[in-house]
Amino acid sequence: MAKLKEKVAVVTGASKGIGAGIAEKLGAEGASVVVNYASDKPGADGVVQRIQRAGGKAVAVGADLSKEEGVRELFAQVKKEFGTLDILVNNAGVYEFRSLNEIDSQHFYKHFDLNVLGLLLATREAVKIMNGEGGSIINVSSIGGKTPVAGSSVYSATKAAVDAITRALALELGPRKIRVNSLLPGVTESEGNRELLGDQTFRNFALSRTPLGRIGTVDDITGAAVFLASPDSGWITGEELLVGGGIRF
Repeated sequence: MAKLKEKVAVVTGASKGIGAGIAEKLGAEGASVVVNYASDKPGADGVVQRIQRAGGKAVAVGADLSKEEGVRELFAQVKKEFGTLDILVNNAGVYEFRSLNEIDSQHFYKHFDLNVLGLLLATREAVKIMNGEGGSIINVSSIGGKTPVAGSSVYSATKAAVDAITRALALELGPRKIRVNSLLPGVTESEGNRELLGDQTFRNFALSRTPLGRIGTVDDITGAAVFLASPDSGWITGEELLVGGGIRF
C-alpha cells in the first residue's frame, strides 16, 4: 500500500538532483507532488512527466524562493491547485565555495537569502495551508553543517542554521501536530556535486571518511525522505537524520 496516498507534497528546488529524486519517490508513494523550480522549467517538466508516467499526480510551479513574493506565489498556487498541504520538503538551495579573502556581501546573501530565509518563509506559508491534522516538514540540510571543509564557511553556516531552525520549529509547531526534521545527506552523486566530486583529491577524502566505502546516490536519500514524510516517523520531530554511509561528525 502506498504510504502517502491522498497526501499533498511540495518539494522546492526539485528540477534535478536530490530534489527531483525526492519528488519522484513521494509521487511513487501516492502523494500529489508540486515540483518547484527557479529557472529550469524543462527539468521540472521532466520530473512531472516521470511521476505521471508512473501513475502519479504532479504539477510544476516556477518560483524564486530567495524572494518573498516568489514564496507567496508558490503557495498561492498550491492552495489553488490542491486546497491543502501535508508535506513540505525544503530542498531549494545554493552552494559555492570561496576562501575567506573571496567572501563578500553578495556571496553571503546569495546563500542566506535562499538556504535560510527562503526556507523559513516557505515553511511559514506552508503551515498556513496545512489542514489542521498535522503535517511533515523536511529540511534538506547537509553533513557540511557539521563538518565544514576549507572554503565552505558561508555554505556550511547556512546548513548549521537550518539544523537550528529545525529544532526551534519542532518545538513551536509540535502543538499543531506538525513535525519538523532535518535530512542530512553525506557526500552524494548529483548534478550539484558534479564539479566537487570531479576533484579526485576530494573524492578520496570523502571515501576515506565513509565506513561503507562509497559515495552516496540520490536513491540513498529518497527513501529517508519518504520515511520522514510518512506515518512511519510519526513520533519523530526535531531530529537530524544523517544519511552518509556511516560518516560521523
